[in-house]
Amino acid sequence: MSFVTSRLGKSPDAIAPDGSEVRILSSTGRGSLAHFTLPSLAVSKAMAHHTVEEIWYFVSGRGQMWRRLHDTEEIVDVEPGVSITIPVGTHFQFRSTSPEPLAALGITMPPWPGESEAYSVDGIWQATV
Repeated sequence: MSFVTSRLGKSPDAIAPDGSEVRILSSTGRGSLAHFTLPSLAVSKAMAHHTVEEIWYFVSGRGQMWRRLHDTEEIVDVEPGVSITIPVGTHFQFRSTSPEPLAALGITMPPWPGESEAYSVDGIWQATV
């Protein structure tokens, strides 16, 4: 076993399937951590995941997160200090409602397997990214 130390990069490592910027942080065999940023007043694409679940913790900006799984659906206001879960198969979409970008730390379990993990779904807002 070895230790991993990561620092948040100034530039994104990738663009997520939902359109947000991704800065990859640490990863283990059981999960991975990344920083996601959605530009000010932007709306993500609506997505779902085949096999991973996620926990997000918002660190800056303000916005809303829509989630739907089976018969349960909600829109929740998000801001620094708010944490949400995205269970496997949940349809989700988020938007920034503030003049600053909406940013969150996200843990993916198991670690993100690649581009084929996410698939597009119908959302409730018109995507802008």
